[in-house]
Amino acid sequence: MTTAKEQEVIQQQFKERMDENELLNCMRCGFCLPTCPTYIESGFKESHSPRGRIALMKAVVDGVIEPDEDFERSLDLCLGCRACEPVCPSGVNYGHLLEEARDIINQNKRFSLPVRAVRGAVFQGLFPHPERMRRTVGLLGFYQRSGLQAIARKIGFLGLLPDSLKTMEKVLPQVPTMKEMKNRPEHLPAFGPKVHKVAFFSGCLMDTMFLKTNDATMKLLQLAGCEVVIPPEQVCCGALHGHGGEKATGKELAKRNIQAFEDLGVDFIITNAGGCGAFLIEYDHLLKDEPEWRERAKGFVTKIKDISEVLAAVDFHKKVKLTLPPQVITYQDSCHLRNVMKTASAPRVLLQAIEGVKYQEMKDADRCCGSAGIYNIVESESSMVMLDYKMTQAVATHATTIVTANPGCLLQMQLGIEREGLSSKMRGLHIVDLLMEAVQE
Repeated sequence: MTTAKEQEVIQQQFKERMDENELLNCMRCGFCLPTCPTYIESGFKESHSPRGRIALMKAVVDGVIEPDEDFERSLDLCLGCRACEPVCPSGVNYGHLLEEARDIINQNKRFSLPVRAVRGAVFQGLFPHPERMRRTVGLLGFYQRSGLQAIARKIGFLGLLPDSLKTMEKVLPQVPTMKEMKNRPEHLPAFGPKVHKVAFFSGCLMDTMFLKTNDATMKLLQLAGCEVVIPPEQVCCGALHGHGGEKATGKELAKRNIQAFEDLGVDFIITNAGGCGAFLIEYDHLLKDEPEWRERAKGFVTKIKDISEVLAAVDFHKKVKLTLPPQVITYQDSCHLRNVMKTASAPRVLLQAIEGVKYQEMKDADRCCGSAGIYNIVESESSMVMLDYKMTQAVATHATTIVTANPGCLLQMQLGIEREGLSSKMRGLHIVDLLMEAVQE
């Protein structure tokens, strides 16, 4: 809870930092309301809608209301899925407003000692440091391979965890060894005639916990005729920091990534995680107030592409035979891939090109599954309501494989499959892993 003094400082910061023109762009037309999961899930509370939150931000700027606990709660409950942006006739950049508001609040309130410790460990001590990330994920691998996991399950230790975390533990992927995580390529040749030279943004969790998906991504790029460069100096994209009120650290990570990629002479910078890609593609906005970085950031973002966009553009699905055993597949959009990177058709084109499968579109495939970074941990109850709805739609497709394009979404869908008791009938896969299964070399 913020003190009166903290609220005074926050209010002043809102007046100085919030983009009032952007706040005024909202016409309160209501087009965003049917697209907002928290507005629907809350029983249509205006304060839990995009236009409602914008109105609250404007009221704080104007001094009409104080940035009290209710105000913070409204912002905390937002998924940041940005489904409101594509339907907004005024083109309001709601995501930018939300990130700025959260940063102002989190940088000017005093958290309890335990919260400060956790935030410091995660935002400053872990994600900005690739080697620490590998070691931390390596501990999870040790837990899985040493027998500790089996013991913890047998003695009921996991029963001490909330239900969602207990189930999440069951769906975590098998973590690679430390040797595998350290032995990463820096350059891979194209297979056959070269059509592009690309760089690969390997990410932090993707290059540790989801390392096999990264390997599949690079192999697909090679098969598509791409020479692949993987700069070892790259770091976490900073999305978690940008969304979590740690904007300054997000900016420092952005600068390190721009430096790592800008002199490689590549056509594209490829990402396979919608959440990372959406943050990377907005580095120009993140660094807009820093003249020495503004233009460099613009050059960087023009090259960001999702793996599905590049594969579809080079007709990978026509050049390489894709075949799988008979099955029904459906696709769950990554919110940030669709709403920020504007990529929706390319994944579907690739999936529908696989011989032997029936593609079935899911109702509301573009509605957030409730993962939203760490939302499913910090706002578990709300997240599970959204996941239950999503699983109802997934089951209705009769799909045996749910495909997505973001690690958080993937874990959330696997969590939903486990919660519904469908693990023997249904699986969740990242799109590149399914495509790799389908490749007939």
